[in-house]
Amino acid sequence: MNSMSAGTESGLSESGGEALPEARSQGKMVLRKFLRHKLAMTSLVVLVLLTLAALIIPIFYPHGYWDADNPSYVEPSADHLLGTTQVGKDMLAQVLRGTQYSLLIALTVAIIATLLGVVFGALAGYLRGITDSAISRLTDLFLIVPQIAAAAILVKVFAGSWYVVAIVLALFAWMPIARITRAEAMSLSQREFIEAARASGAGTGRIVFKHLIPNMVGTITVNATLAVAQAVLAEAALSFIGLGVQIPDTSLGLVISENYEQMQGRPWLFFGAFTVLVLISLSINFIGDGLRDAFDPRQRRVKA
Repeated sequence: MNSMSAGTESGLSESGGEALPEARSQGKMVLRKFLRHKLAMTSLVVLVLLTLAALIIPIFYPHGYWDADNPSYVEPSADHLLGTTQVGKDMLAQVLRGTQYSLLIALTVAIIATLLGVVFGALAGYLRGITDSAISRLTDLFLIVPQIAAAAILVKVFAGSWYVVAIVLALFAWMPIARITRAEAMSLSQREFIEAARASGAGTGRIVFKHLIPNMVGTITVNATLAVAQAVLAEAALSFIGLGVQIPDTSLGLVISENYEQMQGRPWLFFGAFTVLVLISLSINFIGDGLRDAFDPRQRRVKA
């Protein structure tokens, strides 16, 4: 009797408590695969170092990004590591400040675009019918609008503060996320646990936010990461043509725009900000690749 009860208790514990250990083991497996992705880990280190440099170095650096009292076009030296601009601003201070704003804009865009895309996509994929048609037509409408042109007009109208640029870019960045989320939501809505939630009387909000979205965390994480990289380049493109961030705010795109004519005569003024922009974009993309491989259950081996 004792052995039977012990076996029963063991079986009950396995059937009743299997979800949590399985979830934990799956999370550990994803983390282990990501940590083994050498290119993604290298990119993560590069991104963290760039972020820390942009936040910490300005505290101790003797020149502020606003300081224009230095001589014009000073070559790189111990006092001005990347020289000075035409108006006497220290270029390293400009690059550090631009990195701060570019990352801030990119993160803001990614958060807003991910929230909009996930909510709209999950609702469309679960409810289908009229809701799906309405959201799909809205998505198509935003997709056919030239993003750069529309963003340039809106930024020009509402002034080029960094948060205006971030909001405008986010309004044109949620559609791909919504489409991917919709497709996955349509697939998950046919699963047994969703049917069980419906049978138990759970409403649409509970099913979408408590069951569907948590089960799409891998897709959401990967797409949010890639949205950061896309936002960095989109902001840089707008600022480069003078329709993005405006002075007194700054960004890497604006710094590049102000100094691209010095590419041949004084290349350090151009390539400093340009190199940081490329490193940020590449590192985020490689991190996204690593997360995609880590969350993919079919991926048994680490590619890089």
